[in-house]
Amino acid sequence: MCIFLYIMIITMRKSPYLLLCLALIAAPAAFAQKAPLQFTDASETHLPGAVKKSLNSMDARAVDIDADGDLDLVLAMEFVKNIILINDGKGKFSDGSHRLPYLPAPITPKPYPYYPYGDTEDVAIADFDGDGDLDLLFVAEDNQTNEFYINEDRGYFINATERIPVTGTSNAVITRDFDSDGLPDVIIGNNGQNVYLRNAGKGQFLNETDKRLPIREDITQDLDVFDFDSDGDLDLIVGNELENYLLENDGKGNFKDITTSFIAPELQAQGGESRDVNFADIDGDGQADLFFANVFLFQKQMPIQRMLMRRGNSFVDETQQRLGFTSTHSVLDANFADFDADGDLDLVMVTFEQPRLYLNDGKGFFQDITAQTFAAEFRAMGMSVEVADFNADGLPDIYFANFRGPDKLFLQQPVNN
Repeated sequence: MCIFLYIMIITMRKSPYLLLCLALIAAPAAFAQKAPLQFTDASETHLPGAVKKSLNSMDARAVDIDADGDLDLVLAMEFVKNIILINDGKGKFSDGSHRLPYLPAPITPKPYPYYPYGDTEDVAIADFDGDGDLDLLFVAEDNQTNEFYINEDRGYFINATERIPVTGTSNAVITRDFDSDGLPDVIIGNNGQNVYLRNAGKGQFLNETDKRLPIREDITQDLDVFDFDSDGDLDLIVGNELENYLLENDGKGNFKDITTSFIAPELQAQGGESRDVNFADIDGDGQADLFFANVFLFQKQMPIQRMLMRRGNSFVDETQQRLGFTSTHSVLDANFADFDADGDLDLVMVTFEQPRLYLNDGKGFFQDITAQTFAAEFRAMGMSVEVADFNADGLPDIYFANFRGPDKLFLQQPVNN
């Protein structure tokens, strides 16, 4: 072995190309040295019957909704009452949906089959009224009716939907303090014009779309924010069924389209519709990269995934070399998190067939460890994936919100190296 290494070192001095090849060959060794991650399917023992049914869970968000120090779950549900899952502190959840008011059904006959509940697609969670607890804003698609709930006491809510001055065919919502006034504002992604709601205080909203967002008709499926230009405010990536676009915040909540300055037209969404978009520092260089999770659904295009790396003043498509595939899967949602505690961002995704988990080598190259992590028989069409330490053991766990099937909770187990 020593003689072999000596010969290789002498050879590499004369051949930088060989050195590069050896580095690429050796790269998987970094993965091989890590013990495989271990997850236990705790769904049967840790989830209540409310999410074991064959329902349509569209979005899942982990928050401490009852202010007891652990992470609960809020679920946006399609065609039924939205769900709150209350954590006992050890990752075991009970059905807390009674904390949301039951909606009256005064209209007969029903205006749509699932009336009075809606086609809820997404939820935004923040202290909208400034009283120190978390409120909920659900947005809906088919029935075009938002649901706004004010937290009255440790996770018990009243209906305040009348405070939301807009309706629409909505698939996405995000909340942040976009105008730097200390109050969480809201942007809603629609089939049509997206909407900007400025928080005027105490959970009252003003529709200021015309002066804050570009006026354009899209079919928006997802929104994500990041301080893209490092100027201290939050910029916005808009994920659409057609072209995605990048919006720059002026610091006062006014957004300008800067897409063409950074993203080539052929990379915006060509090849499938974007169901999920993410800002993330994939390669650890301190700059925000982009990941577009694309699906084969309404637009009937081949779902070509886009892992776009920030290179100066532009994004470069490096999907194939970093992720290992571009069009093998339809991806409905993705979440970046450091699963193996090595300081970089790994990637979990949900597809039409099953979830997939990828480890980052620290430089933004991913290895598929799905087969070693999840049982082959775990098949589900996931709509949303949420990563959080649900049982307070210091390890990130995974909640899969599924379509036409039960949700799943996977708790990560300590690995003995």
